[in-house]
Amino acid sequence: MDNNNRNKDPNHNRQGWGIILVTTLLVTFMVMGLYSMMRGSGPEEISYDKFLSMLEDKKVQEVNLSSDRIYITLTDEARQEEFEESGQAGNPGNVFSQLQEQMQSGGSAGSTDEDTGRNPDYYTGYVNDYTLVDKLDEAGVEFSREPADTLGQTLLELFITVILPIGLMAIMLVWLMRKMTKGGGMMGIGKSNAKMYMEKETGVTFQDVAGEDEAKESLQEVVDFLHNPGKYSGIGAKLPKGALLVGPPGTGKTLLAKAVAGEAKVPFFSLSGSAFVEMYVGVGASRVRDLFKQAQQQAPCIVFIDEIDAIGKTRDSSLGGNDEREQTLNQLLAEMDGFDTNKGLLILAATNRPEILDPALLRPGRFDRRIIVDKPDLKGRVEILKVHAKDVRMDESVDLEAIALATSGAVGSDLANMINEAAINAVKHGRQVVSQKDLFEAVEVVLVGKEKKDRIMSKEERRIVSYHEVGHALVTALQKNTEPVQKITIVPRTMGALGYVMQTPEEEKFLNTKKELEAMIVVALGGRAAEELVFDTVTTGAANDIEQATKIARAMITQYGMSERFGLMGLESIQNRYLDGRAVLNCGDATAGEIDEEVMKMLKAAYEEAKKLLAENRETLDKIAAFLIEKETITGKEFMKIFREVKGIPEPDEPEEGAPAEREGRISMKPAEDSRPAAGGE
Repeated sequence: MDNNNRNKDPNHNRQGWGIILVTTLLVTFMVMGLYSMMRGSGPEEISYDKFLSMLEDKKVQEVNLSSDRIYITLTDEARQEEFEESGQAGNPGNVFSQLQEQMQSGGSAGSTDEDTGRNPDYYTGYVNDYTLVDKLDEAGVEFSREPADTLGQTLLELFITVILPIGLMAIMLVWLMRKMTKGGGMMGIGKSNAKMYMEKETGVTFQDVAGEDEAKESLQEVVDFLHNPGKYSGIGAKLPKGALLVGPPGTGKTLLAKAVAGEAKVPFFSLSGSAFVEMYVGVGASRVRDLFKQAQQQAPCIVFIDEIDAIGKTRDSSLGGNDEREQTLNQLLAEMDGFDTNKGLLILAATNRPEILDPALLRPGRFDRRIIVDKPDLKGRVEILKVHAKDVRMDESVDLEAIALATSGAVGSDLANMINEAAINAVKHGRQVVSQKDLFEAVEVVLVGKEKKDRIMSKEERRIVSYHEVGHALVTALQKNTEPVQKITIVPRTMGALGYVMQTPEEEKFLNTKKELEAMIVVALGGRAAEELVFDTVTTGAANDIEQATKIARAMITQYGMSERFGLMGLESIQNRYLDGRAVLNCGDATAGEIDEEVMKMLKAAYEEAKKLLAENRETLDKIAAFLIEKETITGKEFMKIFREVKGIPEPDEPEEGAPAEREGRISMKPAEDSRPAAGGE
């Protein structure tokens, strides 16, 4: 495991503390254990009166007197008698056996007799017995006395058992504190854990980035500056200190940053904003300092901070602020002001929440450029599909432009996923190449999920879902300003839909008229209108339809100025534009109530229009629903054929060129408020 991976491990710092603590304890116990081994196991303690009894019984061979103890060595006969009485003769674990082994091996335990080399068997406490010497002479026991001065031995024991362990732990703690205060941190806490890539390791160039021509153009100027600084410095131009990449998730912000490093052929430091955040105050600022120190040593180079909003949020002066995050941000601001741009140090950052970043971070002189990396248009989607399809074996029938038109609103990661899903689908069906059908199925899987074959609906539910979906499709065909129907199905999908209608955009659009939005609301409510018309009741299947219709109607009133009652007054603003695009009201409670009334009025009118259209075409509704119940899935061609037969409209001799209703496989991926009707039966 490399250092970068170790530093990214959230449990690594705690493991480091544990390792150091365990090591310190082990060293302490080893020292104490070594001292104990040096001292040996020692003789057994007995009472003084028992010692006198041994003297009387002639069992003592030798006595050694110390300042506080009397060490007793038995005769051989007494030892043998002890063995027999204890019943442990020959037992290897017996204390006397251990003593015998030590005697044979030359070991020592306790105080050793210098003449015989034998260790004492017992000891007892020293007693002021003035007759002891006479008793020893009478018993014929040899005795000797150690010198009275044992201060040196006492000090040695104190040093080994107390001072040395405490000293080792103190030295270890001082070392840790010094490392942390210097910014190195325990096990690298305060060090930057940025991954550094050289050009050959990134393996990404601008050729690998498609669909973002404007963003690439802005970054190519930076690359040219790194290659030819003299061309710019000669006229007085300076390298921008930083560039902020802003856009929705999946649009390729990180890929663009790597491409800049690959094109510039300079070191590339990459890390996430959350990598600076730690539970210890000051660690984030220390990591910022260390990162810029490394970068200046490697200059010219590029530093890329992904998801910079993790540390760059607007500073809050209220109580309960995050001191650690604010210290990290302050250090980042100071470092970006402090380095010299002539060295070729460029800071790139990416975020999809620019509205929450601190204004001091966004001012010129820090992030001089804001580069928008938005969702690709039709041309961009075609280029992205070509990039991801270059290593995939494709059939000659594959038309990537048709797929691009069908995937309006998709980002680069979505398109890459679709190509991969198509390749997997081809392998699953035993084909060696990817066909257009595989690509269409992949788009459908990404949009509504896989078919849920294990969900079996009852006959009545199938009939309800069929009328619901045909209601959507028929209202679409009966209105102008709608997108043609591509497919109708009542096969359940894994994303929760029991059935759905898919529509095809004739061309990519960036604007919607008021009439188009009103038609979308009618189409969304067509499923509920069909249920009420045919079954004289309604079901829960229209929940998503109602949500979608309400969202469109509210946007028309509060954002687009399409209400006669409120006119051009802006009543909502969008937050998190690049994420969920949530709308927030900018009006009082009374006005909010009036908005709700206007929304209900608009939805009611659209619902009545849907019921009217279906009632006038009840025969067509019944025939298409019966056909759908039988087939489960019908195409746009089959739908229009039945529609023309019932209405008495002759079939066209040739389909109009580019008419989406006569094409297979065009699936809209536009957001709900733009074009895609909800799946029924949820």
